[in-house]
Amino acid sequence: MTTEAAPPQGGAEPSPASPTAEQFAAAQQSPEFAELRGSFRSFAFPLTVAFIVWYLLYVLLCNYAGGFMGTKLFGNINVALVLGLAQFATTFLIAWWYSRHAASRLDPKAEAIKARLEAGA
Repeated sequence: MTTEAAPPQGGAEPSPASPTAEQFAAAQQSPEFAELRGSFRSFAFPLTVAFIVWYLLYVLLCNYAGGFMGTKLFGNINVALVLGLAQFATTFLIAWWYSRHAASRLDPKAEAIKARLEAGA
């Protein structure tokens, strides 16, 4: 397939040199990268485990505690519906919380590592 599109305008600025594989390996071994990885893991792993446990509890309750899950809270709203909607709320809450964590703790560290890599390239 061919295209009739013209090449993009803007001149031919030289692109900055890309870091080499050795520079990436050195950055990966650095204490700053280990700290970044630790910050990510200390946030993501516990929340992942907690959410999986919460989800499996919901599934198990739906399968084995039908009487409890069918308990009407008000009108036609029962425990199963409330807990099911809470699954969605929890998902969005965790995403929002991670976004704040990443912006405040992960992104600055990652930007510093990136800047050091680009400066050394």
